[in-house]
Amino acid sequence: MRVLPGLALGAVLFSTAPHLAAQAAPGGSGESQVRAVVERYLHGLKFNDVHDFEAAFWPDARLFFVKKDGSIGQLTQQEWYKMFAGVAGKEEEGTLKILAIDVTDNAASVKVIETYPTSVYVDYLNLLQLAGEWRIVNKIYTSRARH
Repeated sequence: MRVLPGLALGAVLFSTAPHLAAQAAPGGSGESQVRAVVERYLHGLKFNDVHDFEAAFWPDARLFFVKKDGSIGQLTQQEWYKMFAGVAGKEEEGTLKILAIDVTDNAASVKVIETYPTSVYVDYLNLLQLAGEWRIVNKIYTSRARH
């Protein structure tokens, strides 16, 4: 009777699937709130505005990337903000787009692409809803030269 445990597991998974789909359904208020936070982040990138970053990111959020030597690199928010000091307020040429948003309960993941004249960045942002407010708590990214 090994079939019964398999059938029971299948029944449990099948019965919970609609519940999980409902949690992650697009268009809900969670998705619109997450989109607003990420758009604030993108506005900060477009106009080199650290205040937008401070509003979008959790203060202890980190940025992770792969260095040229293949090792992991990371930046604190303060280290990253210093890079914008000389260009604050300057509008960047380029297109910034949200490619995907996935929200489940109080957690979200967003994929963003930034296409500049000489480079392309792809960001993966992780957000959490803390005390009713969505914030970016982690960012990983990759970049390449644009041909």
